[in-house]
Amino acid sequence: MAFTKQHKQELVTTYEKWLKECKAAYVLSYQKMAMKDIDALRSDARDLGGELHVVKNTLMNLALKNCGFEDVGLFDKSSLVAFAFSDAASVAKVVDKASASEQYEIKGGYLDGAPLSAASVTMLAKLPALPQMRAQFLALLQTPATQLVRTLMEPARQVAAVVKAYSEKSPAPAAG
Repeated sequence: MAFTKQHKQELVTTYEKWLKECKAAYVLSYQKMAMKDIDALRSDARDLGGELHVVKNTLMNLALKNCGFEDVGLFDKSSLVAFAFSDAASVAKVVDKASASEQYEIKGGYLDGAPLSAASVTMLAKLPALPQMRAQFLALLQTPATQLVRTLMEPARQVAAVVKAYSEKSPAPAAG
């Protein structure tokens, strides 16, 4: 199917929009895949706030250049790009899971405009999901505050225990 010049310009504009809006973009090469496989991947990415698209390499390279991204040679063979619009680590998990099959191979990607190697994408996939990371961070922040309150309250608790022990102590017999 031949693309008209106008259609190509629309694709470049769309790619630029996705690159500007996404937190991360992961690039995969693919071979011998069925449409049902790609639809399953798209569904997984969409559930996590991302999108997955087959892209035209020359047009994507043009969009990268227009957006100021460094061209690191990711777009040479057939390319799928997973755009993470909300949680970069979760979409990286989808990409990493797909690369476990022989149909897909991670080529690399971009995180906040900086290039990523395939190994970096795999490492990013091993991070916990964003809500879990937030919960861990809040727990980490709360721990010192809880310990500080306990430390400040401990002397008062000890004094109260001593006073209680003296009050419960039976009075000494009167000398006489």
